[in-house]
Amino acid sequence: MSTSQAERYEKNAMNLSSTIKSIQDIMRKDDGVDGDAQRLGQLTWMLFLKVFDQREEEWEDDNAEYQSPLPEPYRWRNWAAYIMDADGKKKPQIAASDLVPFVNNELFPALKDQIDASKSPQHKVVKQVFEDANNYMKSGPQLLAVIEKLEDAINFHDFKTRASLGDVYEQMLNDLRGAGNAGEFYTPRAITAFMAAQVNPRLEKRETVMDPACGTGGFLTAAIDHFRNQLSTKSSAEDKRAIEGLIHGIEKKQLPHLLCTTNMLLHGIDVPSQIEHRNTLGIGWNEWNANSKVDCLITNPPFGGYEDDTVGGDYPADLRTRETADMFMALIIKKLLKENGRAAVVLPDGFLFGDGIKGTLKKLLLRDCKLHTIIRLPKGVFAPYTTIKTNLLFFTKGATVDDGTEHFHTDTIWFFEHPYPKGYKSYSKTKPIRLEEFKLEQEWWGDEGNDFADRVESEFAWKVDFKIKREQAENLARPHWQRAEDLNNQAAALEGEAGDLRKSLVGSTDAAYREKIDAQITELRARAEPLRLQARDAQVAGDRIYWPIFNLDIKNPNAPEEETHDPDLLLEKYKKMLGEIEDTENQLKGELAAALAHHFVGEDA
Repeated sequence: MSTSQAERYEKNAMNLSSTIKSIQDIMRKDDGVDGDAQRLGQLTWMLFLKVFDQREEEWEDDNAEYQSPLPEPYRWRNWAAYIMDADGKKKPQIAASDLVPFVNNELFPALKDQIDASKSPQHKVVKQVFEDANNYMKSGPQLLAVIEKLEDAINFHDFKTRASLGDVYEQMLNDLRGAGNAGEFYTPRAITAFMAAQVNPRLEKRETVMDPACGTGGFLTAAIDHFRNQLSTKSSAEDKRAIEGLIHGIEKKQLPHLLCTTNMLLHGIDVPSQIEHRNTLGIGWNEWNANSKVDCLITNPPFGGYEDDTVGGDYPADLRTRETADMFMALIIKKLLKENGRAAVVLPDGFLFGDGIKGTLKKLLLRDCKLHTIIRLPKGVFAPYTTIKTNLLFFTKGATVDDGTEHFHTDTIWFFEHPYPKGYKSYSKTKPIRLEEFKLEQEWWGDEGNDFADRVESEFAWKVDFKIKREQAENLARPHWQRAEDLNNQAAALEGEAGDLRKSLVGSTDAAYREKIDAQITELRARAEPLRLQARDAQVAGDRIYWPIFNLDIKNPNAPEEETHDPDLLLEKYKKMLGEIEDTENQLKGELAAALAHHFVGEDA
């Protein structure tokens, strides 16, 4: 791109950006629009109809038999677009006084109720976009003013407008990411581009890409760009068309789904019917099948949220939880990734150090997948929405091994601590993370084909030999677990004897005999109870040795210890230290209990 072209592009983008700001200013005057999230929703359904109408003009040029999924009176060109009067001046088709009644009483009912989603993928797109959309504006003159701005500023047939509109649209999302609910579905563009590049979906292999919590489509647009960068002058028309069919997204909430669908249109996806408006976590566990699996999965699942009790009830018992990110991880590992499929997922620190269901999920991840890389991001990447530290986990689904043993696909885990740029102490809305910062990781990355043999440790990078940690922990824990099994078997034998004696009383009326047998049953159960308690203590002692290996919150051993006076960081370190002390105490208690249990069994005997 020449200097003059770049200058025109930048000027065009600035003009569009100022148009969007002026539209938001108009909406602020309207009594019906409350807050940035509603302004964003209002603008987006109007932008969708405008962009869709202009895309339809292109489709009509290519295909004389093209039929719009929109009823004719409700296409943008037939109610919103300005027309020329007899004097050659632009005028609206509907007067300001009639505009709001038309939108509320005719347009929205038609788009919600008169479109049959089963007729075509395009019908489905429009139906899903408008099923939960709303017109918030109450003022006809202000609604007309917004239409006029869109008419003047957005000519999708103009390449410069088309190119810059996508950037302006993403900037609009960026500007609003701290606005209530708008924040929960925005991931910085640098993150989406880096993750897509490292997962590296291949167009020539027709690899499918999914984001099961796609929000506004940031990861999907990054994947589209990554695919298009693989096109060349030798690429066929079929290669270009194939991209649309390789992109899959699911979004629960109406507003981000609407934003994502429009985003797909802006990025040249003509029929974004594979962006589904539904709750991924609400799909039954057994409804997922082999056809649901994809080659590549890139996502930032919502964390910290909870589904209601009706969702996830059919998940396997050991994976049952209501925390959203945990539910997504269970799905990704067990249901969504093909064998040898590649994934990149944004997760908070809490997942790395969490136990309970998080520990179970990490065992599942390390067993069924090869978790090869964790990029540890500094604080502030997602500010102002959250200050929680986050991580990028990269893993590959392992092939099934059915030899009767528990096989772990993860042997070595590499960590890379992403540093702040020079002079930065945090990121902010005006100083966001930038794609060029990831050059460090990209130059270090290497090739999964040779098991990342070229990677080296540095002040930012280190590796953990998980296989050795696991084998050592298993060897130390196994005697405790074996003892627990033996004690439980002894207790079960005594309880079995008691059960047989109980059966012998059936039909007996001899009081003395019944009293004698009841005494024997009581004595057997009294002997079984301490064995069960000792078995539980032995099991706990083994678990305390084994389960800490799944704590992935591992500090960089190559980084110098930084002195800090930040009270939040000091409190965090203090809490972590207390947790480590408690873990050590509990481990010692467990081992002591297991050791003493031998003594008590001897006494009982």
